[in-house]
Amino acid sequence: MNSYSINGNTIYEGRGLENNGGLYQWYYTERGEKSILEYFATEKNAVQYALKAIKADEHANRNYIGMYKSDTEVEQILTELKKRGIEYWTDKIPYGGMNDWRTRIFVIGCGIKNARDLIKTEL
Repeated sequence: MNSYSINGNTIYEGRGLENNGGLYQWYYTERGEKSILEYFATEKNAVQYALKAIKADEHANRNYIGMYKSDTEVEQILTELKKRGIEYWTDKIPYGGMNDWRTRIFVIGCGIKNARDLIKTEL
């Protein structure tokens, strides 16, 4: 939830919903610059819109469980996730430069409840 502000929590970058003088605003903020994306006359319409937008955000429902250098370790974790029927998503990033690639593993949605024991706490 570091990318969403609902009811006034501070975020550096992301989207938010606030009541401004009785008018509800859905906005985007980045580096202190706020851009209003949508206006709503009622709280109900604003909340429905915000919920739909958050649910559609493919990053909002991903739970990071670890970053791995070893392909063998990645395969072990993915095998375990498959065995448990847990949906996941992976990507590879140049962690320490172009010669140091790491695989990140994310569990989708509530699947994290069944994968807590697989969360890697250190590199």
